[in-house]
Amino acid sequence: MKRDLYFSKPLINAAGSLGFFPDLRGQDFRSLRDFGSLNRFGAFVTNPISLRPRLPTAHPAVIEFPGGFLLHTGLPNPGFHAALKKYSAKWNRADLPVIVHLMADRPEETQRMVRKLENAENVMAVQLGFAPLLADDIILLTLEMCLGELPLIFALPHEQVLTLGPKLMEGGASAVSLAAPRGAVYDRKGTLVTGRVYGQSLFPRALEVVRSAAMIGLPVIGSSGVWSEADVESMLKAGAMAVETDARLWVPKAATPTLSPSKSD
Repeated sequence: MKRDLYFSKPLINAAGSLGFFPDLRGQDFRSLRDFGSLNRFGAFVTNPISLRPRLPTAHPAVIEFPGGFLLHTGLPNPGFHAALKKYSAKWNRADLPVIVHLMADRPEETQRMVRKLENAENVMAVQLGFAPLLADDIILLTLEMCLGELPLIFALPHEQVLTLGPKLMEGGASAVSLAAPRGAVYDRKGTLVTGRVYGQSLFPRALEVVRSAAMIGLPVIGSSGVWSEADVESMLKAGAMAVETDARLWVPKAATPTLSPSKSD
């Protein structure tokens, strides 16, 4: 029987922001003060996990621009089977329910990972992220093959939320979330670097997508540029069922993004 997707508290972390399991002992997340504390969080989202291990990119980068920064890492992770062996017991003992973020590169491989997670304790849902420009048909096939006990959250680029989101809901998905948008910036050497984009400047566009999605009845998790309690409240007021914050968890207020590129892509 398929489980319902329900958040007892509306705030969650975005994939890639806090590691593979909810253990913040010894970490200096001063920015959490803006959201009260971890007691405000309703779930923990893991770093992206692929079926096979992935090494960091040979040329990781954090490049600032007005209003945010671009981050390129290659999404390093130990691979699904190693991650399950290493972290499943920690997920079970965690105070927060866990949402496992899977890199859904191939439908048949994603199906195998989702089926394994159905037996993992304290995993409340699976969030699926996709490669850029992946065809809608492949994403819809992934949904069809992965439907089962666990709620499925589809992390989509802003431009796909309103076009593909309704089809996913009709097919049995539980929610859509806003994936961090991709972009490109020239570094100091004049090399064009692509990656995921973060920062406060993304918030107005993300809020409009959430508002539009809610107006057509999509269960949507708001994210991108969520930097304060006021941003969380704005997302909820616009109709979000929950709100993800990402880079704000790394960057203390008024600080520059001195980040470890191993956190996310």
